[in-house]
Amino acid sequence: MAKSVLNAPHFQDEKAAFAYVESKLWPEGPVCPFCGETARVGRMNGKTTRLGLCKCYACKKPFTVRMGTIFESSHLPLHLWLQVIHLMCASKKGISTRQVQRMLQCSMKTAWHLTHRIREIMLPQIEGMGGEGATIEMDTTFVGRKAGRKLGPARTPMNSVFALVERGGRARSFHVPNVRANTLHNAIDAAQVSRKSRLNTDEANVFVDIIGKTFATHEAVVHSRDEYVRGTVHTNSVEGFFSILKRGVYGTFQHVSEHHLHRYLTEFDFRYSNREARGVDDTARAELALHGAKGRRLTYQTTCARG
Repeated sequence: MAKSVLNAPHFQDEKAAFAYVESKLWPEGPVCPFCGETARVGRMNGKTTRLGLCKCYACKKPFTVRMGTIFESSHLPLHLWLQVIHLMCASKKGISTRQVQRMLQCSMKTAWHLTHRIREIMLPQIEGMGGEGATIEMDTTFVGRKAGRKLGPARTPMNSVFALVERGGRARSFHVPNVRANTLHNAIDAAQVSRKSRLNTDEANVFVDIIGKTFATHEAVVHSRDEYVRGTVHTNSVEGFFSILKRGVYGTFQHVSEHHLHRYLTEFDFRYSNREARGVDDTARAELALHGAKGRRLTYQTTCARG
């Protein structure tokens, strides 16, 4: 018999939601976010006490599981947070702010900040890609349009995206100012890619003449000659990642601002790196995201700030 996963108690009931989040973030019991105390901590059970309130008898401060996480200072019920986290993790091409706003019947400001905070918990917790025997695919693409540029008859300047995909493994993508070798080298270092990996790219000069020489082996397919696969040499994995990204950007979000593009890339990286093909289903993916909530904050002012 069919049954919606959103019928689970923690998606419908606030008390169950607190219990669920506590079980994931406090597997061994409450931890004081102020001093780290675990032993001298008690639960407040008064009739007028707010749900999930604890008190640390070491530093004398009250707290809940929301504190020190993306949930802190949010007026949105925790069970609604969990619903949106699950939907964002389960939707292969993302879910728009407008859709979240209609679903929760909240303001656009609330929905916009909510989705960006959820993207914050999707930041990679495991670094390092490739290694001996592993194959890394790299490529660049262009999405959206530059800030302040209107659509016109001429070609509109677009935002550069550089992606690295470990074949059968994780993906990392970066919004880069250009596709010059030094910029791409910095992104490769940021993703902690092992130079002992085999590298597969297309025939772009930046890969063939410069970057490819820093890896154990480098092979390229020549797209300009309609060559897309040569034995085990191809860039189909990274091209597939770009396909999902663009369908999300143009189909779901319609437009992604240059200022926030890196947050959307984090979202697509997370879902791709924790996909069904790697044995991670929707529920497990949402749990992985929830584990990233601890120690992360993203205020509205920080989200709106422009460097």
